[in-house]
Amino acid sequence: MIQLSSTHILYLIEAARWTVLLSLIAFAGGALVGLPLALMRVSRSKLLRGLASVYIQIVQGTPLLIVLFLSYFGLGILGYKLDPLVAAGISFTIYAAAFLGEIWRGCIEAVPKTQWEASDCLGLNPVQQYAYVILPQAVRIATPPTVGFMVQIVKNTSLASVIGFVELARAGQIVNNSTFEPFVIFAVVGAIYFAICYPLSVASRHLERKANAGR
Repeated sequence: MIQLSSTHILYLIEAARWTVLLSLIAFAGGALVGLPLALMRVSRSKLLRGLASVYIQIVQGTPLLIVLFLSYFGLGILGYKLDPLVAAGISFTIYAAAFLGEIWRGCIEAVPKTQWEASDCLGLNPVQQYAYVILPQAVRIATPPTVGFMVQIVKNTSLASVIGFVELARAGQIVNNSTFEPFVIFAVVGAIYFAICYPLSVASRHLERKANAGR
């Protein structure tokens, strides 16, 4: 019987690094696009609200696999051959932006109306209102759901294997094809996923307590 060797373990750990990298790209890109989407969703402009809403509804209603296929194979047909990491990063950014935008929109709207009215009474312009009053309170509300979504991003990186990107789950399949020990291998893969995701949950609780300390 073939045993799981240190080489296999190192290969899985290396793949986990790519999983983490893709997750960071997805969250960073999603945050950069998601925050403007959230602000557009609560804008007084009907046009901006409509554009953001259409984007979010289309992306949330489209399976992530389809977005991956369009980014990699679709652009390839058009003559833009992308590296799997680049295509996966674009796809996950598009995906994460839609969900983060909607999460953060809800958190902004959860700030009590009295806070909006008080900032208006102080004569703050919209930029100052968001920067000094609304967003600091929305961040506290948004921390738990945002970190929870980050955990989902880590898990969903396994879908990137369909375009040739070797992340943790795909690496587990490759190792299993050579060792034929699925229980051991995927137990190790599951443990690595847990090691990645559990600190996020701990960090979420810590940040939430820290944000509430001054209330």
